Amino acid sequence: MYSLTDDIGKLILRLMLGVLMLFHGVPKLVGGLDGIRSMLAGAGLPEILAYGVYVGEVLAPVLLIIGFYARWGAALIVVNMLFAIFLAHPHEVFMLTERGAWALELQGFFLFTALALAFTGPGGFGINRR
Repeated sequence: MYSLTDDIGKLILRLMLGVLMLFHGVPKLVGGLDGIRSMLAGAGLPEILAYGVYVGEVLAPVLLIIGFYARWGAALIVVNMLFAIFLAHPHEVFMLTERGAWALELQGFFLFTALALAFTGPGGFGINRR
């Protein structure tokens, strides 16, 4: 059943996740991927995977923002965040901050918001409904 309020809610989630994730990708476009490459090499993974950051932090957010294959964009962000958590923050997965918050609050927000959008889809405001 069609619901305008559901579409507005999904639009808000898409825009919020897309814009905030894009803020993480643009500096990597400008500054390069050296830090990501060294993390991948340190984990024994091919450095070419560093270019996946452009997919997960630039292309995927743009897909979400415009609502074009937004489920795919959200799924790409899920993969990107799993890589980020397990390469850059594995020691923090079960940690809390001194105030009792999860140490990976931001990463968890990105991961689970993207996961929710991958399941729900983009809603009615976008280029397509995929």
